[in-house]
Amino acid sequence: MPAIMTTQRVAIIFGGNSGEHEVSVASARSVMAAIDRDRFEVAPLAITRSGTWLTPEETASALTRVEGQNLATIQAEGAGLLSRPEVLRWLRDVSIAFPVLHGTNGEDGAIQGLFEVANVPYVGAGVTASAAGMDKTVTKALWRDAGLPVVDSMTVLRRDAEADPQRIAREAERQFGYPLFVKPACSGSSVGVSKVRSREDLTGALIEAGRWDRKLLIERAIVGREIECAVLGNDQPQASPLGEIAPTAEFYSYEAKYVEDSTALYAPADLDEETAAAIQQLALAAYRAIDCAGMARVDFFLPAGGKPVLNEINTIPGFTRISMYPRLWQVAGLSYRDLITRLIELGLERYAETHR
Repeated sequence: MPAIMTTQRVAIIFGGNSGEHEVSVASARSVMAAIDRDRFEVAPLAITRSGTWLTPEETASALTRVEGQNLATIQAEGAGLLSRPEVLRWLRDVSIAFPVLHGTNGEDGAIQGLFEVANVPYVGAGVTASAAGMDKTVTKALWRDAGLPVVDSMTVLRRDAEADPQRIAREAERQFGYPLFVKPACSGSSVGVSKVRSREDLTGALIEAGRWDRKLLIERAIVGREIECAVLGNDQPQASPLGEIAPTAEFYSYEAKYVEDSTALYAPADLDEETAAAIQQLALAAYRAIDCAGMARVDFFLPAGGKPVLNEINTIPGFTRISMYPRLWQVAGLSYRDLITRLIELGLERYAETHR
């Protein structure tokens, strides 16, 4: 465990080479602007699109030069962490790491494994929960085993979809009919997701999803409200008030989330107490089923006149000040700055518990 300092040094790690790079940069900017500087010293570590890790000095310089939320234009010698081992000393000298990395290599257990090997405390879910939460097929299997309601789906390998798309189409039609959704199994922010209304659409949707992963998910389309719950905590997590997503597009796509300004976000959602309580209990059960820690946003479908169905879990949800996860805790009375502090405290508590 790093030596206790009066001001704890927090490594904010962000960017990365996933399809959610820009979202990660936006989230990290918000966290760095709001973190309690009286308690925490920030060491920002950016990862470029090419996978190159930057030192805090390089990161600060890059953020002042780069407009918007993209570090793709930043040039740095080498590629990957091992080509620039000087960055590793910053991990050695921090009190805790705060990964604000969405998607591949950030939310899937990869960087959590690095922290574990390096013996560095970190914010959020552990290796197993991160990997399980990122892989929608694994998530669904764990939730089904726990007796939780999930959206019906089938898993397809990219190579099989490329080899015989008509066979895949026939099986999807037999199980679900149209419309349906095609997704990469391991991605977030709706990257690579398509709504499919016919066999003609399905081939293109499989190709698009296959750009992002070797394992693809075909799901039954659920008509209903999109409800979200923020969960916070380790062994005794708490559920937030609920929020609702009301996209004007066909579904809550990447463009609807981050490019267009057409989606209405309601916090809190207009739900009766019984339904809200049932969803909150399901969110906690889903969180525990993958052994999550720190934080997660759990997403649901609520069909008209029906019962809630689990959609997915995000172990590093969007974290700008206006993102749904912090907004729901603000409804509960926990400010954005205090939420960041609480997450750091939970990361240190979990480190102490696992190394007890």
